[in-house]
Amino acid sequence: MNEPLRIIIAGGGTGGHIFPAVAVAQALQRLHPGVALLFAGAKGKMEMEKVPQEGFDIVGLDIAGFNRSNMLKNLWLPFLLLKSAWQARRILKRFRPHAVVGVGGYASFPVLRAAQRRGIPTVIQEQNSFAGKSNMILGRRAKAVCVAYSGMERFFPADRLVVTGNPVRRQIAHSALTREEGQAWLGLDAGRKTILVVGGSLGAKSVNQAIDNSLERILGEGAQLIWQTGKPYHARAMERAASCAQQVRVFDFIREMDYAYAAADIVVSRAGALAIAELCIAARPVIFVPYPYAAEDHQTSNAMALVEHNAAVLVKDNEADKELFGKIKQLLHDNTMQQVMINNLKRMAVTDADERIANTVIRAARKEI
Repeated sequence: MNEPLRIIIAGGGTGGHIFPAVAVAQALQRLHPGVALLFAGAKGKMEMEKVPQEGFDIVGLDIAGFNRSNMLKNLWLPFLLLKSAWQARRILKRFRPHAVVGVGGYASFPVLRAAQRRGIPTVIQEQNSFAGKSNMILGRRAKAVCVAYSGMERFFPADRLVVTGNPVRRQIAHSALTREEGQAWLGLDAGRKTILVVGGSLGAKSVNQAIDNSLERILGEGAQLIWQTGKPYHARAMERAASCAQQVRVFDFIREMDYAYAAADIVVSRAGALAIAELCIAARPVIFVPYPYAAEDHQTSNAMALVEHNAAVLVKDNEADKELFGKIKQLLHDNTMQQVMINNLKRMAVTDADERIANTVIRAARKEI
């Protein structure tokens, strides 16, 4: 195949889907100069803003998931499913991709399903240790399923599995930033222990409330705080931090996570696949508070894969308000445990997952698999 490859990357919804997809796109550009890339996302979702910021084109589909909090909104769902299927076929006809990659999120299913029906090679990136139902359906006809955990033959045909790890933004995967550089960038006191609290790109209500309710106690331990709240809690957190601005940095979203990880001594985080991949590379002792309503409770499964290797601590979401401060205090002052976790996290790190996945996509596009 001499002509430049054309690849569609479909999915999004949260930073946990978007940033790995961008990492794979950038790896494709490095490995196959001249590749034509198009993202497909869900209208109104985060990818429609974040992907263009990274320099890539994106088209939006009218698609949504099942709404458990407002059942009336689901009346539109059959119409949206039909419309998104039609839109996906139209995108494929216009762009004529050699392969389509699914990274999870609402837009992933209709685009990959349409591609498979047209005989276009598809590759799935399954981030989690417990596969979602949509990916399990698509996996039956995918040319390859890129995974990060062992035992995934429970969900996919064993001969399609490619163990790649989860892709991480290059500035994090290959960061050479020092703690001092991270502290200076954030304007913090390098002499204080620093806690990074990050509830995912959309924030985490239970984590934010637990930090809010224990803020004075945390600072009383001689610590300082980098607090990514997500947009819904940002105004409240700014108000809470106003009286202790020297020790607290509040952000609704942190784009330069390489600096935040470099500055941190310990991290409090949700347990999405991207967060776990990044934390293994950054090697920062971490307390996970898994989001309990993720499909098949996959965040708890993700976190336990690290907890079982003494690489993380877990606090249940419904116990965060009463348990999180105690775990923070214990880990903050236990240098031995911090070092054990750092060593174990480093053993689990994968820094080239983006290129492993990109190579798999290129092989699928060339019909080599």
